[in-house]
Amino acid sequence: MPHAQLDLLDQSVPGNRFEASLAPAARRVLVVDDHRAFAEMLSLALQASGMEVVGTAHSAAQAVSLAKETQPDVVVLDIQMPGREDGLSAASRVRQVAPGAVVAVVTAHRDPKWVVLATQAGASAFIPKDGSLAEMIDVLGRARAGRMLVAPSAFADAQTAGTRPAQPDERRPRLTRREQEVLDCLGRGMHVKAIARVLGITVDTCRGYVKSLHVKLEARSQLEAVVKAQQLGLLCPAR
Repeated sequence: MPHAQLDLLDQSVPGNRFEASLAPAARRVLVVDDHRAFAEMLSLALQASGMEVVGTAHSAAQAVSLAKETQPDVVVLDIQMPGREDGLSAASRVRQVAPGAVVAVVTAHRDPKWVVLATQAGASAFIPKDGSLAEMIDVLGRARAGRMLVAPSAFADAQTAGTRPAQPDERRPRLTRREQEVLDCLGRGMHVKAIARVLGITVDTCRGYVKSLHVKLEARSQLEAVVKAQQLGLLCPAR
């Protein structure tokens, strides 16, 4: 899987590091959802926010066709799609026909594995369907290729849980101080060599800590490890 930086927005922090990368006033957006009413309402809301909706599609095939024709800046794509091709497959094809487009998936799924799957499909934003419209518009405005931007509400329950004292039966692994330091660096999108340099350890030693984190978090990649850590409340909000 190609490396992708994971950004977990923290809207509670004023002057956070995302303010410097605000989107242009208007982004050309293609909305893809099999629920026509939802697609139409979302389109109206995006237009009211200053974005230009170049079209709406209600199937994967329509999404690919319209993306090729309109070359949008952003494609808002529901993971759950009718027919044999789901939204993740469509995301990969959309990126092929519209390489300049940023794909933002909207979904009812909250399991960290879906963030990983969406990233592997070429998506750059992960937005829960039951989140607020303001949050969705904010994420769409900030999404950029080469990173996975996760909406705050995706792990809202986990972040709340993280403020409580850990209970013995919770699935939060015990991390050493150094493992926590490495994990925090991974959460900031840092590569292993950069982490080793910052922490003053060898690259091989750093890789050992990363492998240990994979085992403790039951993750198969650095991205999945960071997502699971965020869900379990093991990461501080990005600042």
